[in-house]
This record gives sequence, C-alpha cells and structure tokens, in this order.
Amino acid sequence: MSIRRACKGDLVIIAGGDEAGRGAVLGPLVVSVVSIQKGKEGKLSRIGVRDSKMLTPRKREYLYEEITALAEDVKVYKISEAEINRAMAGGVSLNDLEALHFARLIDELGATPERIFLDSPDVISERFGIRVSLFSQKPLQVESSKRRRTKAAEGQPAEPIRVISEHKADIRYPVVSCASIIAKVTRDRELEVLESELGMSIGSGYPSDKNTIDVIKANLHNKVLGPYMRERWMTLKNIRQSRIEDFFK
Repeated sequence: MSIRRACKGDLVIIAGGDEAGRGAVLGPLVVSVVSIQKGKEGKLSRIGVRDSKMLTPRKREYLYEEITALAEDVKVYKISEAEINRAMAGGVSLNDLEALHFARLIDELGATPERIFLDSPDVISERFGIRVSLFSQKPLQVESSKRRRTKAAEGQPAEPIRVISEHKADIRYPVVSCASIIAKVTRDRELEVLESELGMSIGSGYPSDKNTIDVIKANLHNKVLGPYMRERWMTLKNIRQSRIEDFFK
C-alpha cells in the first residue's frame, strides 16, 4: 500500500513508525510508516489522533481516512504468520524482522523526512533505531534519549535523517499515533477477511483473548487454521502441552 502526495517547496516533513499485532498468536504483524508536513501536526491533535489502543474501532476507521488525506506518504507492510515462523526458525528475532520492514518502508518514502519517530519494542529503546538504520539504504542517525546524536554507521553525510526511537512514542508523538492507527485498522481488516475465509470467529488473535485461545484449542490440528498460527509462540507450546497432559489423565 502506498499513498503519496508531493512535497512543495522547503516544507519540513516528519515521519512516524509503529506496528499492530506484535504479541498476537494469530494473524499478521502489521508495520506502518506515515510522513506528514510538520505544520499539520496541530490538526492531528484536533481531529482526535492518539494511540490506537485508546480509540474505538469506529474512531480508528474515521481517523484512517483523515490520516491518509493529510499525509505525504502512508506505507504499510503485513508480515505474515508464515514469514514470522520462517524468521524465528532461522534464528531471526522479531525485533530484527520488524526493523527490517520499517527500514524498507522508510526507504520507499517519496519525500525525505527531517526526523523519523519510532515506537521501540526493544528494552533499550535506541537499539531498535540502530537496527533500523543498519537495514535502511537512507542515511539515518539515531539520537539518544538525552538527545545526543549517535552515529549508527560509518561514513554518513553531514545531515542524515534523525531517528528518535523511544518507548511509548505512539503516545508522545501524533505522527507515530497515525502509524499506530493505520497499522491497527489494517490488521483488523485482515482479521475480518480471515474470519470470513475460515468461517469461524477467531477473536482478536491475542493470547489474552479467550475466544482466540478456545478456537486454537478446538482446531489445534486443523490444517485450515494452522497456517495462521505463530508456531514458535509460547502460547501454542503451552496449549499443546496441556492437551498432552489431558490425554494421559
């Protein structure tokens, strides 16, 4: 998916990146990067943009359309369950997989942003930004939490794109909230399509959702549901172990 509008003159562009579905056991992990003219940040707050988890589904759908109308670029990538399973089987961490696709989306941006704000999943927030910078073809430079600029690679130009990688960036920065909303709506739509294709309710796809766990237990060896499960999640290992224990009781 790519929605782009031309940047005019010397207007400053900023971008934000976030994901939806990272902790889910069913369904894709969706990553999104949104860029916008810095002067439009105020409008984002006025129309109610905030972290997607704080919004109703109806509000997210409304804001999805508003964001795509205001943004310079909206980039989205759906990391399938199969891709996640292959990566983890090959020893690639979820952080690295996510960073790789954020980097690719950043590289696809039409107008080069001055700053990119990322919601970091890493316990060391700047480390995720460095991961992204190493995968990207663009000159990215990560800022520390104390705003000291830290080079991620040698030979970078004098004015690289500044990357701010922080925990809870989806709450602090409206442009990251935009990416959060785009990713969440995209994932929700994917789950609706999946439910329609499977002919069963799968809930939110998260381990905390009883509906999701119940449908996994009922279809643990179902070849139809199997491709949409994240095989190396501890949730599945626990469910399989409990089924074995129940068998021998």
